[in-house]
Amino acid sequence: MEEMRPSSGPQAFPSIFPPGLHAIYGECRRLYPEQPNPLQVTAIVKYWLGGPDPLDYVSMYRNLGNSSLGVPEHWHYVSFGLSDLYGDNRVHEYTGVDGASGFGFELSFRLKREPEESAPPTWPAELMQGLARYVFQSENTFCSGDHVSWHSPLDNSESRIQHMLLTEDPQMQPVQTPFGIVSFLQIVGVCTEELHAAQQWNGQGILDLLRTVPVAGGPWLITDMRRGETIFEIDPHLQQERVDKGIETEGSNLSGVSAKCAWDDLSRPPEDEEDSRSICIGTQPRRLSGKDTEQIREALRRGLEINSKPILPPISMQRRQKWHEPRSSAES
Repeated sequence: MEEMRPSSGPQAFPSIFPPGLHAIYGECRRLYPEQPNPLQVTAIVKYWLGGPDPLDYVSMYRNLGNSSLGVPEHWHYVSFGLSDLYGDNRVHEYTGVDGASGFGFELSFRLKREPEESAPPTWPAELMQGLARYVFQSENTFCSGDHVSWHSPLDNSESRIQHMLLTEDPQMQPVQTPFGIVSFLQIVGVCTEELHAAQQWNGQGILDLLRTVPVAGGPWLITDMRRGETIFEIDPHLQQERVDKGIETEGSNLSGVSAKCAWDDLSRPPEDEEDSRSICIGTQPRRLSGKDTEQIREALRRGLEINSKPILPPISMQRRQKWHEPRSSAES
């Protein structure tokens, strides 16, 4: 359960303001000195008191963009809670000032402001809470270039923006707090076709392409939930000239996949219509398409080629003879 309110700001309670929170607020004030008390979405029951939401706060700022760079006006969201805000082990274990604070990062998100909007939408805060829950429950952290398969419009509308990539926030700099270092990872909304391209190639490559298409993100990677075309529909040459060529020359950097698996005994008859076996019995396993089969075969072939190459350069005959020459007694 959450509520929205203006933030009190660190100046109101300087003696009791949590040091980690104060450090992140300082970076926000550097960017938005004219907005010392932004609107915040805050967890009514904090995570460390048994609440369901790991993020204590999500601050929402109005960013005027940069007309010279083609960056539109947008809302800028910043999370508080993935890093160590308090330093007293209530949420994160204190590991020292030189390492990562908590999970080592906070999330940000840039949403294009619509002309009729006078206040920021609050749904991005719930989206960020969902990602934070995944991090806390799985203890898997995010890195720039990672992708998140969401399979649903990020704002629960009919939008084509249904997945996410992650990258460094273009304006926010890493912060040194008393409890470690905090960086800022920005969520970037993408279409299904762009997600698939990131999986088959790499996230950083797709992020670079999004930066070159103003309506698809531009240099600051602003998410526009009303975007109706993928970058490949906007510029068809990107698929063949950049993505397909990148896959051919670089392969994919996908290193792992998270999935939920379940097993059941199909030899026993289902107990009722809701039993999962009633759905499985009588159905044939899904066959891989010809394209999938060819991609798997090509990936295996490339992997075998890479593994067949010597890791170290061959030893020359001259060096080999030198190593095998008998040494004198003085040398031994």
